[in-house]
Amino acid sequence: MNEVLLRNLTPSVLAILVRRGADFAAAEDAVQDALVEAVRVWPADPPRDPKGWLVTVAWRRFLDTVRADAARRRREDLVNEEPAPGPAPAADDTLRLYFLCAHPSLTPSSAVALTLRAVGGLTTRQIARAYLVPEATMAQRISRAKRTVSRLRFDQPGDVATVLRVLYLVFNEGYSGDVDLAAEAIRLTRQLAAVIDHPEVAGLLALMLLHHARRAARTAPDGSLVPLAEQDRGRWDTASIAEGVAILQAALARDRLGEFQAQAAIAALHADAPTAEETDWVQIVEWYDELAHLTDSPIVRLNRAVAVGEADGPRAGLAALAALDDSLPRHTAVAAYLHERDGDLATAARLYAEAAQKAPNLAERDHLTRQAARLNARR
Repeated sequence: MNEVLLRNLTPSVLAILVRRGADFAAAEDAVQDALVEAVRVWPADPPRDPKGWLVTVAWRRFLDTVRADAARRRREDLVNEEPAPGPAPAADDTLRLYFLCAHPSLTPSSAVALTLRAVGGLTTRQIARAYLVPEATMAQRISRAKRTVSRLRFDQPGDVATVLRVLYLVFNEGYSGDVDLAAEAIRLTRQLAAVIDHPEVAGLLALMLLHHARRAARTAPDGSLVPLAEQDRGRWDTASIAEGVAILQAALARDRLGEFQAQAAIAALHADAPTAEETDWVQIVEWYDELAHLTDSPIVRLNRAVAVGEADGPRAGLAALAALDDSLPRHTAVAAYLHERDGDLATAARLYAEAAQKAPNLAERDHLTRQAARLNARR
């Protein structure tokens, strides 16, 4: 059973059902039923056309649901002709489905959450972590969004800003989380940049390319994390860096700065430094100031505290950190790093151990645990 194939086919199958008249919530349920059936049937009897098979089975499940629900019998006139089995359209509907999920009737945060869950393949826990809210809160938000769109026709696509936010969060989860979605996010953002001439679309694509260029150097052969300062820069993808910088420069020249362009500028400064010691931290702090002005994000201010610690010394970084809520994700890890830079190894070791307990994934937890052990061994 090819789980990757099933995951990749899901958005297109869902989009086809929506186009044929299924409301979103019922279409999603039907597709999930078809996936379960595929897991049961395909190992013994794999179809020649997996996508067409999924469309046919999902559409039948949708018809069964509609006919069984008395409150929806009025829709039978629209769906009483079951489409004949056969090859499904080859077009990639994923990006279109992103826009459909970003429906104008939904708030931007609800649209993003719904799309991440239904199309991006993220779990409710992963989405909640990205939004810094409890998992139960995010589950309720997604449920409300599903109820809202179940009463709507999908003839009003959402705005670009919401789709960009979804793509950004999908990339972040793929880049640093448990599910490999980064390459798919880049592919879709390239498609978007090809049809929409906007500096923030270009800024997001540049940001993704610059971060993705470092991917091969982010982990050691044993799977452990390698911090940016310790990465082998010879393993960075110079072609992706050059492309990302060129795209960013063209976007910045239009003088319509947005948060993705500012983030890409920070990534470009890291990519431009031949060594970690030659990083232009003063300019990075300036870009974080721009980014904080654009977003007022606590995570941006947390990252800025690290940059201040590099540019002006660890005590200046700790002073910037003191102004932030210590419940922020990775706040404790940043405090540990800055205390280590300041020479307070006992406090740093204790904070690394605390940060390890709060780590969002196994790789980060192991890295922080090793940092604590390393400092304890030096005391």
